[in-house]
Amino acid sequence: MQHTLMELPFAKDALEPMLSQETIEYHYGKHHAGYVKKLNAQVEKDSRLEGKTILELVKSEKGGVFNNAAQVYNHDFYWNCLVPNDQKGPSRTLEDAMVRDFGSVENCMEEFTQTAATLFGSGWTWLSLNMEGKLVVEKTCNANTPIRYGNVPLLTCDVWEHAFYIDYRNDKAAYINKWWELVNWEFVSQNFDQAKKEDKNYIGPCNDNTPVCDYIDELEGGERVST
Repeated sequence: MQHTLMELPFAKDALEPMLSQETIEYHYGKHHAGYVKKLNAQVEKDSRLEGKTILELVKSEKGGVFNNAAQVYNHDFYWNCLVPNDQKGPSRTLEDAMVRDFGSVENCMEEFTQTAATLFGSGWTWLSLNMEGKLVVEKTCNANTPIRYGNVPLLTCDVWEHAFYIDYRNDKAAYINKWWELVNWEFVSQNFDQAKKEDKNYIGPCNDNTPVCDYIDELEGGERVST
């Protein structure tokens, strides 16, 4: 089975001026495409890998096969996290969870920004739903990805230099700040809703004014969100 390079969900110049067409052409057309090409070459040499999906390869393989499969998965996810002119913001259910787990949407974004800005070397920063049903900000080095250890990714920022160097040179912080203007909150919110459905451990914020809610909030160590 040949793995294919995904089609971008936007035109190559659609993210300007935050990300230039030149950046997209190199990032998507050279780096992302390169991972797909190298992965296909590896699959052709190893019949054991034939027929496996990208997700299966990420979860089961090591070394070069894992690196290329994970980078294909990570980049596919990254492009879907971006959209021009998104004015929506997170859904109400996602916003409630961000308030529950970080204190506010702003706190969540600040922690994400700081984590991305301070990641040493190459890697990714993620907003994920962990196995306890809580939102977490996490960073992974090189090709590593949250699905490798059971977390569900909702949002990612690519902080490899090839993601921003053409437009921002070594100013990673400026790239991250502009990147927020491109976040596809509809995609992120859909990921969260789907993860909740599949996660039996997930406990949502308690939103009605009852003694039961007070008790649940006390057990969870959180604060009730008013409706």
